[in-house]
Amino acid sequence: MTPGSPSMKSARKNVAVLATAQALLMANNATVIAINGLAGYALASNKALATLPVTGWVIGAAIATFPVSLLMKRIGRRGGFTVGVFAGMLGAAICATAVAQGNFWLLCLGTLVFGVYNGSSQYYRFAAADAAPADFKSKAISLVLAGGLVGGIVGPEVSKLTVDMLATRYLGAYLALMVFLVMVLAVVQLLDIPPPSKRERLEPGRPLGKIASQPAFVVAVLCAAFGYGVMNLLMTATSLAMGICGHPYGAAAFVIQWHVIAMYAPSFFTGSLITRFGLPRVMLAGAVLLLVCSGIALAGVSVAHFWFALVLLGIGWNFLYVGGTALLTQTYRPSEQAKAQGANDLAIFLVMATSSSVSGMLLNRNGWEMLNYLAIPFVLAIVLALAWLMARRRAPVAV
Repeated sequence: MTPGSPSMKSARKNVAVLATAQALLMANNATVIAINGLAGYALASNKALATLPVTGWVIGAAIATFPVSLLMKRIGRRGGFTVGVFAGMLGAAICATAVAQGNFWLLCLGTLVFGVYNGSSQYYRFAAADAAPADFKSKAISLVLAGGLVGGIVGPEVSKLTVDMLATRYLGAYLALMVFLVMVLAVVQLLDIPPPSKRERLEPGRPLGKIASQPAFVVAVLCAAFGYGVMNLLMTATSLAMGICGHPYGAAAFVIQWHVIAMYAPSFFTGSLITRFGLPRVMLAGAVLLLVCSGIALAGVSVAHFWFALVLLGIGWNFLYVGGTALLTQTYRPSEQAKAQGANDLAIFLVMATSSSVSGMLLNRNGWEMLNYLAIPFVLAIVLALAWLMARRRAPVAV
């Protein structure tokens, strides 16, 4: 496919649109990550439940991810993303109301609804890949995720300006989410991805069990889910852990900001690294970075320790997430993409929901060190899965 061909031009336009939507998504998500745990801590009578608003956000995405994927198969990517944005607006409004009323459980409900927007937006990367030529898929995924770099910079800065903007703390930050969502709504209307053909909508494809039995599918899902779970386990607790260690909110926002930057800045070259070194090697490098992250976090609790650990956590996540997404696209046909992608993201969000729900409790009872020790076995499972896949691919085929 030549760079000037119509389909390549369309693919590049869609990548630009989706990268912009990703930037706005991450501006919202970085704000949510920074304030959900703190707002929950302020409102919860039982402080061990402080991260439940974060868990609600993840569960909302988990509940939505499979139905949204099937919905997109019927009405197209643009329609599915639009539905997700309206859910986000509703969720942000509920969160703002909860903070204004001092209602912890209403805040959990609001983050649950807001999670639908997050869940639907995870398909930005798949939308870019599915509409791109085969030799551009990895780069398309990577470049769309690179849009998150802008959001990683803007989101925490906006949260610092808005967290105390109104008399009720955190209210201004939740209302600011609405502004970003209006921009997202406008941006996704520019997508140039035709809805699925009648054949793609009606053709059932292989059963999900058959698709999921492929070694590449198993490894892609496991690496993406465990990588995301480890990242979420540590990231969710970071703001609270830094507060417990006596660090001010500004320092926590700074660390989260750099973590989000580290999650998405590598996307400018992750696709090229995959092309040069192959998917398993890049993903293996991501797992190694997660292990180093835990080592640094266990070495101390200064702002520098948190910063360095969270930066490596972000880069490691990027290699695993981009790599896992690209690997997954090799395992299904066009008519099967909705259920394959839905199953993949459902697994990711279920793991994320679990890690979010235990993060606050483990931090409250056992401290920051325990979270990092807990992460290590899951990272080792990623290493073993990748080694298994690489060994299978090197093995000679029987004739």
